[in-house]
Amino acid sequence: MTSHTNAPDNTVSLWSRQFIVCFLLLCYLIPAISQEVTPGQSFGAKTSEVPDWFKESFLDFEEDIAEARAQGKRVMLYFHQDSCPYCARLVKESFNDPQTEAYLRKHFDAITINLWGDREVVTVGGQEFTEKAFSAALRVQYTPTLLFLNEQGRQALRLDGYYPRDQFLAALRYVAEHREGNISFSSYMLGLQKSSSAKLIDEAFFISSDRLDQLSARSDGPLAVYFESGDCDNCRILHRRILADAATRQLVVKMQNVQFDINSSTRIVTPGGKPMELKQWVRELGIVYTPSVVFFDASGVEVMRIGAFMKTFHFQSVYDYVLQKAYLSEPSFQRYIAERAEKIRDAGFNTDIWGYESAHN
Repeated sequence: MTSHTNAPDNTVSLWSRQFIVCFLLLCYLIPAISQEVTPGQSFGAKTSEVPDWFKESFLDFEEDIAEARAQGKRVMLYFHQDSCPYCARLVKESFNDPQTEAYLRKHFDAITINLWGDREVVTVGGQEFTEKAFSAALRVQYTPTLLFLNEQGRQALRLDGYYPRDQFLAALRYVAEHREGNISFSSYMLGLQKSSSAKLIDEAFFISSDRLDQLSARSDGPLAVYFESGDCDNCRILHRRILADAATRQLVVKMQNVQFDINSSTRIVTPGGKPMELKQWVRELGIVYTPSVVFFDASGVEVMRIGAFMKTFHFQSVYDYVLQKAYLSEPSFQRYIAERAEKIRDAGFNTDIWGYESAHN
């Protein structure tokens, strides 16, 4: 009888031990499962096709320049990449604009260069590259980038980034009229701007100082210099849309930031220690677009700049690129932002390369 009464107790005891083991295993697994991160999504990519009036080129630039010169034209190289929303904007608002298209077709032979392409490029002088190697050699950091060549194959003008239609058309006139021989592009473009007495939009993080050399010397961190103008629509967008974004401000405040009106006659000392009038420095730097932001390291050397229209994700990425000193190990900004976007998505946040609000706030 004793054996019969003990059997149920052993069975219950065995079942209890199994239950406890399973329960503990579930307690271990459930947190692990809950910690798995669902990757974020990517938004904002836009595709575009260049117009059919672009030249079908074998990318032998001596040949292209000779053919353009025979027609009284110059060569325009258009660096682009797939899914680039800034390229799509340029195609839609400028290449497909009747006035701009007519001017381009009259004065230029337009040729495409894929930033990551493998077609062979033969430069003036016979050097051979792939498209991507040629882009890297020219340190193309933004798309679109446009390179205009003169009759000898030298650079007449380079535009890094997207320029709105009116400014792009002004740049085309500068090159088509051969202005590069008698006036800098900066002086030319700034001369077209209407003077304004409107005050710049201030930010709490701007430092008031005309001794930029001292700012550089007293900190190991980088310095961002904002060049703006009064009554500037894109400056208002910068402040009210991009800098108003919480994630953007978190990056911006990690850096020293100063702001100047490009039309000011104030005297400053540059980050490199050179005293001069601000207007002169603006032209030496080649500032043509407002707002522009130029970044300097602690020794006063320029390491990066924003000199064209840009939305939030890329603006943040430039700040991050400079703050991390990533330019020392990764010279390609495009590769850097691709990796940055992937890390953000792997952490479970979305990225939007064409929005104003951070998708990963």
